[in-house]
Amino acid sequence: MIRAIVTDIEGTTSDIRFVHQVLFPYARERLADFVRRHATESEVAAPLAALRAEIDQPQADLDALIAALYRFMDEDRKSTALKALQGIIWRSGYREGDFRGHLYPEVAGQLAAWQRQGLKLYVYSSGSVEAQKLLFGHSDAGDLQPLFSGYFDTRVGAKRETASYRNIAQAIGIAPDELLFLSDIHQELDAAQAAGWHTCQLIRDEADAQSRHPQVSRFDHIDLGEFVS
Repeated sequence: MIRAIVTDIEGTTSDIRFVHQVLFPYARERLADFVRRHATESEVAAPLAALRAEIDQPQADLDALIAALYRFMDEDRKSTALKALQGIIWRSGYREGDFRGHLYPEVAGQLAAWQRQGLKLYVYSSGSVEAQKLLFGHSDAGDLQPLFSGYFDTRVGAKRETASYRNIAQAIGIAPDELLFLSDIHQELDAAQAAGWHTCQLIRDEADAQSRHPQVSRFDHIDLGEFVS
């Protein structure tokens, strides 16, 4: 029996175009000025220190760090430091009403229905926990943060690594065979399945012929009764 559901965001709850056409350009436009103005503040200094370690340049100045951040954005690298800084920048965008977090139409209602049924809901995304909370807290459907029991980002590990899902199961305190992971990427689902989880792939466009996971096109097409150990 499924006791908790962990969901991805990009391509799963939300259109990936929102991230790539709205969020990423918003952060990119403001990044250099933001880093220079706030580098000494603890919230920004910590990811900059992590970035120095990531690029193995402990004495890197701000210009070198900014150049690395732009390079990581060009590569779409899942850098925890970059994701943290993007999340901080997006905070002002959400709060000032520059944009709202996109959700597919059925997502909010189905999440609420699962919570009413007693399931625990969690998020696991390559975006920072800060960014996850902002998207769901300022979503098209209102503030959905009360629906979730917790959030996970790449600090638990990369999304295509089996160990990441073992770490999440341990943190949640629920056996893997009672957990369901939702994602649009079959390689992420492969890793979760290898850790003993149930899996379901959200396909908003064409079916994934290379996937061995159950595929649905909407959250409200997921039948939890199909996932039994």
